[in-house]
Amino acid sequence: MKTREKIISAALELFNEQGERTITTNHIAAHIQISPGNLYYYFRNKQEIVREIFKLYATELLERFSPPNKDKESLALLRHYLDSIFTLMWKYRFFYANLPEILQKDQQLHEDYILVQNKLRHNLVQIICVFTEMSLITISDDDMQSFVTTLHMVTASWLNYRTAMSLKTEVTEEVILQGMLQMIAMVKPRATAQGLEQLTLLEEGVIAMHQ
Repeated sequence: MKTREKIISAALELFNEQGERTITTNHIAAHIQISPGNLYYYFRNKQEIVREIFKLYATELLERFSPPNKDKESLALLRHYLDSIFTLMWKYRFFYANLPEILQKDQQLHEDYILVQNKLRHNLVQIICVFTEMSLITISDDDMQSFVTTLHMVTASWLNYRTAMSLKTEVTEEVILQGMLQMIAMVKPRATAQGLEQLTLLEEGVIAMHQ
């Protein structure tokens, strides 16, 4: 792994473990045993590192939530998207847990975030449309935007909500699994009989991961 990649990887690890606000470039440099001067050769400041991590996140987000292949088995599709929610929220948990503060510090990052999220919303609408065509859920065109907005909002703000509602601020895998269950609960009322059966299977799988 090249030095630049080591810096990004170390920053992501430290941000997730200790929070972005508490970590400095000196901490990152010490973590991979390089001098601060060596780190500054690649990044002028911590904010540039945060931006690079966001680029990785954005690429993975849009790849994982691209419109599905309709020929793929429906349960596998549902599982793929649910697993993607867990993977992204855990891998980039510092970003989800402290999103407003991170964006407020960097206007360019905030603008990039909005662009990526708008692309994601477009993809989510297409994904929901495919699920309706597969007879997994029923939703009218009039309700589509509101439904997608609610799903999007809960995913983006779940870690903020959970940390605010607990005296313990640590983000654990269990907290993210609870978010997955919440997403399933939101989709269930719109599910067809076939969709409900498959969502129940997914729900049982998530609950099993809790135990």
